[in-house]
Amino acid sequence: MQRKIRILMAKPGLDGHDRGIKVLAAAYRDAGMDVIYLGLRQTPEMIVSAALQEDADVIALSSLNNAHNTIFNNVLNLMNEKGLNDVLLVGGGIIPKNDIEELEQKGVGKLFGPGTPVQTTVDYIIEWVNKNRR
Repeated sequence: MQRKIRILMAKPGLDGHDRGIKVLAAAYRDAGMDVIYLGLRQTPEMIVSAALQEDADVIALSSLNNAHNTIFNNVLNLMNEKGLNDVLLVGGGIIPKNDIEELEQKGVGKLFGPGTPVQTTVDYIIEWVNKNRR
């Protein structure tokens, strides 16, 4: 039997708007995922360290404070430094289309905007992990 998908969720930086990520955490649990929610004001170092400790399949970040380019790039760089090349980095928030395209080209998985159906994110994560699980 395969283990559950382990998804580490966090709110990086100073963004204090956490209602959306809490709704997603509950939906991912309901979908059968093992959810680790780090909470607010996490640094990239804290996020990647926790992903290593928890043996995460996915890191999911919520960014609503316009720091997405810095945060996602820093997390991605740390993931690469620590050899987390088989861990999916996804996210959501208020991210302009041009920035989404640039971040996805650098190796970030899908970035979801406001109004994305929760099931769309669940399906993407499950499909990616099933295809890429180590």
